[in-house]
Amino acid sequence: MAQQPSQEPGPESSSLPDDVWEKFVRDSERDIRSSAPKEPSARARMVTERLRAMDEAQAGAAGGGKRRWGGKRAPVRPAQPEGWRTGPAWQEMDGRASRRRRVWSAVGVVVAAALAVVAVNPSAALSWLPGDLGEGSGASDEARKADAAPLAPETARPGTAPSAAPAGIPTREKPFAGSPAARWESGADAIRLPGAKAVNGVPAARIEAALKGTKEFLVASNLDPAVLKGDRPEKALDLVDPEEKEYLADLRAALREPTVKNDPVWTFTRFDPEEVELVGDVRVRGRMTVEAVSGTAGRAVVKADYTFVYPMARVGGGDEVSRSIVRRSVEVEAVDPARFRFSEGHIWVVGLDSEISNDDCREGDGLIRPEFFADRRTDPEPSGKARDPYDRSKELKPTEDDAGCGVVSRT
Repeated sequence: MAQQPSQEPGPESSSLPDDVWEKFVRDSERDIRSSAPKEPSARARMVTERLRAMDEAQAGAAGGGKRRWGGKRAPVRPAQPEGWRTGPAWQEMDGRASRRRRVWSAVGVVVAAALAVVAVNPSAALSWLPGDLGEGSGASDEARKADAAPLAPETARPGTAPSAAPAGIPTREKPFAGSPAARWESGADAIRLPGAKAVNGVPAARIEAALKGTKEFLVASNLDPAVLKGDRPEKALDLVDPEEKEYLADLRAALREPTVKNDPVWTFTRFDPEEVELVGDVRVRGRMTVEAVSGTAGRAVVKADYTFVYPMARVGGGDEVSRSIVRRSVEVEAVDPARFRFSEGHIWVVGLDSEISNDDCREGDGLIRPEFFADRRTDPEPSGKARDPYDRSKELKPTEDDAGCGVVSRT
């Protein structure tokens, strides 16, 4: 049977004009595109990662690795004080965890805001980043060049600690970002010798020999690449006068079997090559002077006071760089050959004090072990007043606070 055609009207859409329908489709597609989630651009992702890294570093900015103090005196040395190390002025462990949670909560807000700005004006957003992380900055080219220019050599004890360096996160590419050492000179060339002249009856030639020997000892102990990797410091040992038998025996025993009271790091800078590697040059700052030994004609002493900064990274990957800072104060005697015996080509070490910053609190293992950000949650708790390892305005001498696991303000 034939069916009767339906009496219901057809859909209204079929009666819409073509131009109205096309406008509806275009508007719908536009709204869908605008509301769909967008993947951040490469530039936005770069800014986000840098902001996260900056905040992570700031979370640990309460202090760097730990600091310890120690020294040796030869040929007759007082009892060696306990080595002392310092580190971040953290609160108790629970306090640290809650502080880190609060910091990371803040990061989420900062990153979200940053991404919004980057989407509108990426160049302006990048210019906010400190330490030359961005492509531009508010400072003039002349100001930036002045901030990056190497410092003039140190000729006298500074009156204060160095001012805060431009903010920055140390990486393998820029290991001295955020450090005053960014403007220090590098390597052995940074150890300059003063002009040699006769002092207290010691001829100028003997003063010059003592100055050169002191520099060679500092270089062999703190800059020799093999020694930094834990090798035996033969060049440094050979420089010491063979007549300092007790002192040499002490050094060799420390290298052979380190102990808490006789640790070779009080004289030689040594790291574990299986754990860390040097990722840049070593920055050096200090000075060398000559003084008469009061009360005795024909004797003078060379006093060398230098700070070495080592940028270290974990072996096998990772971009995090942790700087260890070692300050050495070495005293070498120079004598008049007409009055005193000496061994040509060698130095007589009468004193050596050391301060090591950004090191764990392990005692007597013969190595400097820099702390990285993740280490600071589990390492022993530091104590004492915060000290600036870059502050060279004071002599390197022990105080009542120099015991246990102390605190440094920056690395």
